[in-house]
Amino acid sequence: MSETNHPELWPAPTAHGPINATVIIPGSKSLSNRYLILAALGSRPVTLVGLLRSRDTELMMGALAALGVRCDVDPNVETTVTVTPPASGRFRGNVDVYCGLAGTVMRFVPGLALFADGPVRFDGDEQAYARPMKPVLDGLEQLGATIDYHGETGRLPFTITPPAELLGTDGGSGTGIGAGTAHVAIDSSGSSQFISGLLLIGSRLSGGLTLTHTGEKTPSLPHIRMTIADVNGAGGHALADEAARVWTVRPGALQLPDRVVVEPDLSNAAPFLGAALIAGGTVRVPHWPVETTQPGGLLPGYLERMGAAVTFPERDGIRYCEVTAATGGAVRGLGDFDLTAAGEIAPSLAAILVFADAPTRMIGIGHLRGHETNRLEALVREIRRVGGAARELPDGIEITPVPRADLHGAVMESYADHRMATFAAMIGLAVPGVEIVNVATTRKTLPDFVGMWTGMLA
Repeated sequence: MSETNHPELWPAPTAHGPINATVIIPGSKSLSNRYLILAALGSRPVTLVGLLRSRDTELMMGALAALGVRCDVDPNVETTVTVTPPASGRFRGNVDVYCGLAGTVMRFVPGLALFADGPVRFDGDEQAYARPMKPVLDGLEQLGATIDYHGETGRLPFTITPPAELLGTDGGSGTGIGAGTAHVAIDSSGSSQFISGLLLIGSRLSGGLTLTHTGEKTPSLPHIRMTIADVNGAGGHALADEAARVWTVRPGALQLPDRVVVEPDLSNAAPFLGAALIAGGTVRVPHWPVETTQPGGLLPGYLERMGAAVTFPERDGIRYCEVTAATGGAVRGLGDFDLTAAGEIAPSLAAILVFADAPTRMIGIGHLRGHETNRLEALVREIRRVGGAARELPDGIEITPVPRADLHGAVMESYADHRMATFAAMIGLAVPGVEIVNVATTRKTLPDFVGMWTGMLA
């Protein structure tokens, strides 16, 4: 898990007093990449306003362009992009798709290959070869696709050859694209993206899709609910029976509205709002939605449990989330804390809990071992690197606070993982001498994290 090939070090700034800052957060990566997929599955152009422009979304637009989808950036507003699907409704085959390290690209785009006019080859960053892919590919095989692996089975790189027949009749055996309702069963315990990737294309199957998750636990249910809401927002009809772990998508045309506005990425707000608890003071984020399908929408409640004061004032028609540290700066430990619903903000919460007044056992996040890096191992290693105390649990991590005076500066690794880089920056707020390896990896979802972070402290 070393990053010796990335020697660039960034000195994380230390807060020398309480923060008082307003931070504008770019658009949601999760929503941006779902909207891009759904726009590509439509029949007419869609303009996405406030689209995140980061490495992950650039990789998604590059993948769609390879498949014959036009993504035209407004020359005056780079976060406004018009997506035009292929006129034929078929995607271009005999092409290469590069996924980088983007989970949404490597798990969502393969489904589009079912509707291509030839084989589609998928590859990515070397580190992406370690990320699990098999459940979504098993699902595509159950839908009639052929998967040829060019390395380890169930991992990048691979080639997907679509089934010969894309159209069929109602009824039939219930398998394959043209055989009535397609029934797919996969174990999605490793990532909710396996389920989302198949639900996004279910409407395009001639008989629709019934998807059964065979695992005992469903990670990141809010992300699956987000996918359901977005499919239905595009005119689809998707239903969930979460108790039975079964999702159903009826067949029909998908079409997003002509203009869609992307919410701010609420998970990316976590390092900034969390900074108020570590450094003291107040941080506010504008354009906070009243209702959201983003797991990051749970963040304010979590911060309140840690002792922060959270309000949602409105000024000039804009709704803010405003977080103020507790008087005296105390951070409450949470004991046993089930984070199944919002595992992606675990690194930010872990950074805060290093400075808490009691231990916390974050559980329900075993699937984080299969993210950009093994986040559980990485978090434990980096907390210990600065003198803190943490250990892995079967389904999470335990953080036992130590006095701040016992923590010390160190070179902290980012593991090419944007959330590990922002985690280290949060630690650096209260621990002088922290340097971060390859902070540029934050470009995955925050194109100017360094500017935003230093601006918050200015």
